[in-house]
Amino acid sequence: MEKVKDLLSLVANEKGLDFEEVKEAFKRAIVKTAKKIIGDIDVDVELDEKGNLKIYQNFIVVNDDRALEHPERYVYLDEAREYDDSVNIGDVVRAELDLSKFGRSGAITLNREFEREITRLLENEIYRKLISKLNTIVSGEVVKVDNEENTWIEIYGVKGVLPRRNRIKGEKFEVGDVLKALLKYVHFDNKKGITIELSRTSPKFLEKLIENAVPEVRDGIIKIHASARIPGVRSKVAISSLNPKIEPVGTIIGRSGVRINAISNELNGENIDVIEYSSKPEIYIARALSPAIVKNVKIDEKEGVAYVEVDESEKPKAIGKNGVNITLASMLTKYKILLQSPKEKTKDTSKLESLFKI
Repeated sequence: MEKVKDLLSLVANEKGLDFEEVKEAFKRAIVKTAKKIIGDIDVDVELDEKGNLKIYQNFIVVNDDRALEHPERYVYLDEAREYDDSVNIGDVVRAELDLSKFGRSGAITLNREFEREITRLLENEIYRKLISKLNTIVSGEVVKVDNEENTWIEIYGVKGVLPRRNRIKGEKFEVGDVLKALLKYVHFDNKKGITIELSRTSPKFLEKLIENAVPEVRDGIIKIHASARIPGVRSKVAISSLNPKIEPVGTIIGRSGVRINAISNELNGENIDVIEYSSKPEIYIARALSPAIVKNVKIDEKEGVAYVEVDESEKPKAIGKNGVNITLASMLTKYKILLQSPKEKTKDTSKLESLFKI
């Protein structure tokens, strides 16, 4: 055991782990090994700066039958004073353990327990990395596509799943493909290990694609207020500029649409409407219904309803194919949108009608 420190340093360097964490893992492995070989004992492990390893079994000093019934935990006073002549009833006495006396089976058990502890450390390290990447875009290679068309991707050496429900309609992936997705969910379980769920349908995925493609968004000059998607079909994103010299919509779209087209291609051809956000809900809703031209908007804040006036010729644009445009506008603004036609001006005929009443 004299080279324990060198061994632990080697493991820490090879696995990219902190030495102190590896040392504590080794101590836990020794405790578990001792308990498996001897029984339910109380064990202390000490490893000093020079690499000297000491293992102690702790006994409670008693003067009754517990020392006979549970010799792994208790010791008679006269036996305890062979280790320390100053001890009394109720004290704890320590006896040094030598694991090498347990032979080959002890060595095999210790090696197995230490490997498990190192695996747990590696999982914790990966988990910390993944948590730091939560709600950001990650990329990985497809390693499996199951019979239900769930796609498994390797990220940091761990398999994450892109469920079919989180895949854009029409997309198909094969083993070996490299794809991007939003890291939607990460969970660590002692038995099952790390569980990762990915998404390509989340509105957040669109926002992060824009952030990655547009430096002004990354730098905080342009702010994304909200987004809404019908994945693979159409989406809307509301933005504003914190710098009056920078026009937000044009900046997001890019020269000749180069930026927005690249994002659309990543989303399997999804059409993306970029609108300028307004803190005034009437203006915001009117812009959200683009390309339709809106004549008037009235808000019922209590009911969360927006009554929108458009000409009959603009209604098809406001509604969109299969209702997509008005649905996305409602999702984006968080208002239920009801379309109304402009009221025709009519004469007041109430007085004339009264003449014909019998």
